[in-house]
Amino acid sequence: MRKIFDAYRIVGQLSTFFDRMMTSADLPARLALKFLWGLDAAAYEKFLAQAFAGIPQDFNGRLLEVPVGTGVLSLPIYKDLTGAEIFCLDYSDKMLAAAKLRAAKLNLRGVTFLQGDVAVLPFADGYFDLVLSVNGFHAFPDKSAAWSETRRVLKHGGTFCGCMYIKGENQRTDLFVEKFCEWQGFFSPPYETLSSLQRRLNNLYSRAKVSHVESFAGFICEK
Repeated sequence: MRKIFDAYRIVGQLSTFFDRMMTSADLPARLALKFLWGLDAAAYEKFLAQAFAGIPQDFNGRLLEVPVGTGVLSLPIYKDLTGAEIFCLDYSDKMLAAAKLRAAKLNLRGVTFLQGDVAVLPFADGYFDLVLSVNGFHAFPDKSAAWSETRRVLKHGGTFCGCMYIKGENQRTDLFVEKFCEWQGFFSPPYETLSSLQRRLNNLYSRAKVSHVESFAGFICEK
């Protein structure tokens, strides 16, 4: 667990680099996306689309995002959800600080930021209409608790959606994850495959739709 805690600290310190990569902001970021993750420009757009496909444009309920990271991808979307009540949770205080700063620059309203652990969510059963997790489950050290908790806080008929790394779709990405991301503590095995993720979500939810772009699976589930 010490390695996991240190990894959260290091990721927080590297937040600027991750923001550039996840937004395909410049040539080095685009090269990293292409070489390490197999995402060229067209695939990157598909990745973004599947990550947030579960959020209706007119969503006005209660939403939990875990982990929020710096909010570089999600917070601009929340700007248009003026009727929603949004909670953003992350374990890293540095990530949360960056997300809060970004929210202030976007002049966001109705967004609450909390530091916490996905394995022990501080919310009542069925509290949320929608739970979003973008690039979280491959990093969570206690995946069993994360699956259980994200489902527990979702109301009946609610939506669980987002995306995650899956193993077995791109050999270069799998090698990078094993030799670097896992070694540094950024990712925590075991990882889902496309088929195992579909089976898991089918067991947890009444409906589950899974897609994938290279090594990223997108999912939209109904409880």
